[in-house]
Amino acid sequence: MKIRHEAQSAAALAASTRAAKRSRWFRKLYGQRHVQVMALLGILWMIIFNYVPMYGIIIAFKEFNIVKPISAAPWVGWSHFQEFFQDESFVNVMRNTLGISLIKLAIGFPLPIIFALFLNEVRSVLFKRSVQTISYLPHFLSWVILGGILTTWLSDVGIVNHVLMALNVIKEPISYLAEPDYFWGIIITSDIWKELGWSAIIYLAAISSVSPEMYEAATIDGAGRFQKMWYVTLPSIKATISILFILAVSGVLNSNFDQILVLRNALNESASNVIDMFVYQTGMQQGRYSYATAVGLFKSVIALILLLIANRVTKKINNTSLF
Repeated sequence: MKIRHEAQSAAALAASTRAAKRSRWFRKLYGQRHVQVMALLGILWMIIFNYVPMYGIIIAFKEFNIVKPISAAPWVGWSHFQEFFQDESFVNVMRNTLGISLIKLAIGFPLPIIFALFLNEVRSVLFKRSVQTISYLPHFLSWVILGGILTTWLSDVGIVNHVLMALNVIKEPISYLAEPDYFWGIIITSDIWKELGWSAIIYLAAISSVSPEMYEAATIDGAGRFQKMWYVTLPSIKATISILFILAVSGVLNSNFDQILVLRNALNESASNVIDMFVYQTGMQQGRYSYATAVGLFKSVIALILLLIANRVTKKINNTSLF
């Protein structure tokens, strides 16, 4: 009887504790009701515009007709994926997509880090702010505007040809956007020019959180500026670098659709036909929605796999990951 009484008392105490916790939780929730409503609206927006449309992914496995509902479309299985892999444009599309994206990753990812490291060493506040402002201004211009500027600069009578001819680098003007051999270089260079300063802001913010005492200790040990950057600054921001690297790797198959759309033409099509452009032409121009969805789904699956691999690798190397 005594044991049962003690068990009942313990159960009652546990129930009372749980009830008190629930009461505190509800009071806290009510106290944060305005913030919770804002959060719920954000969650609702995400569900409506991000998760509900995912139902449409099934048309990648159907022969969808726009005048009929998705449920009425007949199933075709993996035939659209097989058709894409056997498409004569597959090799060219993958070569352009991977070529542009991997070069962007190899060059465009470390450059903002280097830029932020050197900008952090500038002692003149006015000069530092001026350089930073000038460097990230192109980010706020759309590719429609920048595309028009680049098209003018790179034309036969553009400023690039005038400068190069004045320096005797070339003898005759070149229409750069009409030459497929120059397209990758134009895309990569212009993308770095547009996003360099903006990408560096994140690293500058991370650098600003590094303890000054670490730099003072390095100075006492006789470290110079480059040694401080290598042994103090870089290790202190490696978590930020790792997270951004994971996100960059997961976006390898993204070739910046807006940029390529405004700079491509019939003459450079062999170098500008990437996955995003292929999906746009197939789906929006040819009306093959199921086929375009299958190609887009293939790209998303590869991006997810790359994200998981990059996340696992960075977690193994420096114990930093997204999840």
